Amino acid sequence: MARGWESKDVEAQVESGQAPKGHYGNKTKSPEQLQREQERKDLQLSRIRIAHDLESATNPNHRKSLEAALAHLDKKISDLN
Repeated sequence: MARGWESKDVEAQVESGQAPKGHYGNKTKSPEQLQREQERKDLQLSRIRIAHDLESATNPNHRKSLEAALAHLDKKISDLN
């Protein structure tokens, strides 16, 4: 069965070790960059959870604790940027 030009081109790229680039390009990130991104995502998720808890908190001491945690997370997120 005959193969088209496109499949031969993909095969040639695979053999040469080059993957075809997607719409946004093929940007590889260092392990440090990946770790920072993951840490930022984790902090943002924690921030969302604490902000949600703060909305429903009624005890003043609990609210103060959540506000302090929120300020701490905001500082850590800004340090990562």
